Amino acid sequence: MPEWIGRLRNIFFVGLMGAGKTTVGRYLAKNLGLDFYDTDQEIEKRTGVRVPTIFEMEGEAGFRKREVSMIDELTQLPNIVLATGGGAVLSADNRQHLASRGHVIYLRASVQDLFLRTRFDRNRPLLQNNNPKAKLEQLFAERDPLYLEVADHIVDTGNQPVINIVQQIEEILISSESGQSGQ
Repeated sequence: MPEWIGRLRNIFFVGLMGAGKTTVGRYLAKNLGLDFYDTDQEIEKRTGVRVPTIFEMEGEAGFRKREVSMIDELTQLPNIVLATGGGAVLSADNRQHLASRGHVIYLRASVQDLFLRTRFDRNRPLLQNNNPKAKLEQLFAERDPLYLEVADHIVDTGNQPVINIVQQIEEILISSESGQSGQ
């Protein structure tokens, strides 16, 4: 294991649904020998139900309350890679915890790419409507400034293989750990 990994702060991914936070995060954690967590998956483990069920029973506000608690807890763990839910940045508490407790990487993709990646996924409650692409456009417009506010680095996931994205992130982290700028 390269010695820079020992000095590495936690790595937190933000971005819209479908940007690749879980896939890239899991791969990066494995490469770096760090523990991987996904906030939505952790909430599901704790509650015993899927996120859409929480939205249905408690509404988005109930889910967001659970998410704030989960992010506070997980960001305090050492040596982790964390994939947050797309709406995690809506909470000022979440943004503060993420920014102060690790490297925040914004995985950014075009609305068209996000739509193509999520269009058949029934586990995305906010997209269960007559025009999911329009909803993604709205979410991007609302959340992009918040992702930019909290991000230390921005990585375009575009149409590239996961391994390329992970290598790009590793290069950014190496530069960051050696005191260089990396955006």
